[in-house]
Amino acid sequence: MSIFSKMNEFKEFGLSDKFLKNLEKLFITEPTEIQRKAIPLTLKGKDVIGGSATGSGKTLAFSASIIENINDDSEIQALIMTPTRELAEQISESIKDFSKGFPVEVMTIYGGVSIENQFKKIPSANIVVGTPGRILDHLNRKTLDLSKVKYLVLDEVDRMFEMGFQQDVEKIISHCPPSEKRQTLMFSATVSDELEYLSRKHSKNPEKVLVKSLVDPSKLEQVFYDISSKNKFPYLVQLLKQEKSEIVMVFCNTRRDVDFVASNLKLNGINAQAIHGGLNQNQRKRVLDNFHKGEVNVLVCTDVAARGLDIQNVSHVYNYSIPDTLTEYTHRIGRTARIGKEGKVINIVSNRDYEAFSDIEGSKNNDIKKVSLSERPPMVKMESPKDYKRGRKKGNFKGRDFKRNSDRKKQGNFNNRKRDGKFVNKKRGGGNRFNKNKARDKRNK
Repeated sequence: MSIFSKMNEFKEFGLSDKFLKNLEKLFITEPTEIQRKAIPLTLKGKDVIGGSATGSGKTLAFSASIIENINDDSEIQALIMTPTRELAEQISESIKDFSKGFPVEVMTIYGGVSIENQFKKIPSANIVVGTPGRILDHLNRKTLDLSKVKYLVLDEVDRMFEMGFQQDVEKIISHCPPSEKRQTLMFSATVSDELEYLSRKHSKNPEKVLVKSLVDPSKLEQVFYDISSKNKFPYLVQLLKQEKSEIVMVFCNTRRDVDFVASNLKLNGINAQAIHGGLNQNQRKRVLDNFHKGEVNVLVCTDVAARGLDIQNVSHVYNYSIPDTLTEYTHRIGRTARIGKEGKVINIVSNRDYEAFSDIEGSKNNDIKKVSLSERPPMVKMESPKDYKRGRKKGNFKGRDFKRNSDRKKQGNFNNRKRDGKFVNKKRGGGNRFNKNKARDKRNK
């Protein structure tokens, strides 16, 4: 099939020649499944509920009708809500690319940056893309008027609910015109009961559009290693060095773990970058720029920071921390084995992960095989996890060699120090106390 015949699919949807030229310049020649199903409906003014994962082409699916129908009035005509700053930035940049030559002014609003600069730019915008917290902040300050909104888009609804934004979302919707006077588009990786309820309450006769997973199960290999907690990091280093990989995502459950893993991987010669909610926007942008340029091929992240990031060609997903829910596990593994390419998911499981992992392993959709590792962990350089707090590293450390259990035993289990004339064991904070005389007698023997 030629490029022109593929572009004809977009033309048949009813998109203008100007819009099609923008797509050609972006080398977008063939619609994805969600675009095939959603764009014709949105162009007809229908409300839509879309079930589709990150990276499936949702942004074009919901923005096409907005761009084609928006006018040059300096009022907010479209509001797009997303759960994270990264996703808001990505959507804004995509809309700018799709809308060249159209009377579109996009404004991105989220927390972590100056709100004063947003005050100045909002009046000239007709499309606002933002996160619920900062949108609500502007509404409370009366610096954002949503009374003329014609298009309301909620993207990654399931993630917004998981992050506790449901009430904020409802408050924001209450500032928009009633559902009869606007088009409402809701997209989510999973169409949950909460999403169904929200759509019934805030949209009019929505059309439901579901697409199959981008992940090819026949191309996806899932394995797990059952090891002790203290050996998790050494084995992660070993696996990263021995596996033949392209782009790698390492998931952790906390910011502290993300910083610990990323920093220590660098100590061991692995070029890794960390991304989590504790970084400011400039830091996040720098990390993602390095990643997309190919300067870094290992991204260590939390679920919240990674959600919505459209990262292509991920060959390996590592779960350094096992997610708490099967849903989150599904989101993570959906990063690899896409569009016919092979992918591998490696779960590093310790005793603290058993409960969560048992639910994941027991799912009929997951075929996870146990793999054994060498008896002894490899020698690696590693800073103490205690040096990391709330997603930030404390102090300036050069790293130390990770010692095996047998080496520790040779040195003794306790590190004693004096306090008020008595020897106090650090680990137990008061055990193995000796008075001065007994200690002196022992030394003199």
